[in-house]
Amino acid sequence: MLPIDLKPEKFTGYPPEARKLAVNNVSALQRLPLTFLPSLLREMIDYDFKFPVERRAVERELATIASLSSEQLKDWFQGFVQIRLSSQLENLDWINAPAQFVEQLSAHLWSTHQLDAFRMAAVGYADRLRAAAPPEPPPVPRLGIAVIGQGVVAYDAPLFRKLRAHGAYFNHVEPENGLQLLLDAVAARAKAHSGAYAHWYIDGGQAARYDPAITCVSYRALEPARAALTAKMRAEIERPGMGPEALRTLMARMRPEDLGMMAEPGKTSDPVMDRFQLKVLTEGSGTQIFATTFAQWTAREALRRAQPLTLLVRFAPRQKQKPMNEMISGSQNPPELDPAGSLVDADFGAYYNWLNQQRLPGAEQSSFLVWFEGHNEAVAIGPAWPRGSQSNALVDMKHLLS
Repeated sequence: MLPIDLKPEKFTGYPPEARKLAVNNVSALQRLPLTFLPSLLREMIDYDFKFPVERRAVERELATIASLSSEQLKDWFQGFVQIRLSSQLENLDWINAPAQFVEQLSAHLWSTHQLDAFRMAAVGYADRLRAAAPPEPPPVPRLGIAVIGQGVVAYDAPLFRKLRAHGAYFNHVEPENGLQLLLDAVAARAKAHSGAYAHWYIDGGQAARYDPAITCVSYRALEPARAALTAKMRAEIERPGMGPEALRTLMARMRPEDLGMMAEPGKTSDPVMDRFQLKVLTEGSGTQIFATTFAQWTAREALRRAQPLTLLVRFAPRQKQKPMNEMISGSQNPPELDPAGSLVDADFGAYYNWLNQQRLPGAEQSSFLVWFEGHNEAVAIGPAWPRGSQSNALVDMKHLLS
């Protein structure tokens, strides 16, 4: 089957909102080459589980494609048309399993030496799409916050070396009630600039008390799901002939209910967050077993996908490094924690969070704050702070957030 043969009834297996989107845009989808269309369908089939900013991006892309003239369409997609596909790929169910098609397409491009040509076509398309339908700017400047070093009593080595050049370093921060003040600031922004999934709190351990207006993800709250996942991983690893590619495919096909990610009694389930948290655990390397990796990867995905206006990430101590089989063994003994090593991880994680925030629209007006929890060191980055400066004055969190 080719894209030109698409009919509305072919999308009956899609979730409700995704099916409606596909049916309403079937004439635009019919115009696309098979080398490109499954990549778009992979985004569309998950439409029901996407964040608002992702949904609007898909809608803008479809509207842009529908508006192209025949000559423009030929110009935009000629690189994809020149890619040769195997009969095996052409016969796949690319409508209902677009992710599997894209995965096998990658292997095909590699084996047939067409990867460079495909990359050039993809980059050219992305550049044209960005020019025709630019990303939406944030309604207010973004604020990113990283809290690192939980449980560390003393640390003598210099911190924030990657970030100091981009903002102001403070070495006399008043630490009392620091975390609560930061959470209050996030709550205030959530109430002043309300929006679905616009204000986040990610904790690498047990979440502190937070305002219901904030979207929260925590390592501790996902402990049952992490345990269920590692049990499935152990079972698959022990099977004869099981390799990493087969394990990856198995994890990619998991659903929230496979890990017991159900709403608590009396609470309403959030399919978007359930799917987001599932992907954090099944797509992130080490998110199942390392608290620092979990916090950094969850922040990365939240910034990339939800593009929040406010994001507070609190890193917590991870377990000490051990052989992989031991870490996923399901032992009931509490893991031995490594606070000092986790501080080093979190220091780099905070830098990555800032880099990822800077990739979003409105980066030139965004602000970022990183604080050594319980201590008096912090770095503030933003239009208000001189780059590469240092302050020895006594300041509090309200001053750093002002």
